[in-house]
Amino acid sequence: MNNTIYIILGVVFAIYIGFRFMNKGKSSDRKSRKFMEDYKRKEE
Repeated sequence: MNNTIYIILGVVFAIYIGFRFMNKGKSSDRKSRKFMEDYKRKEE
């Protein structure tokens, strides 16, 4: 029964690590010039 707490914490930690890596990829895409490459300002 005592191991249940450690298992739950391990799963939560693994999900947290995976989430961090996914967000890191998205933020680097946002910082690159490709993110705004196709952006065209609307003409008034």
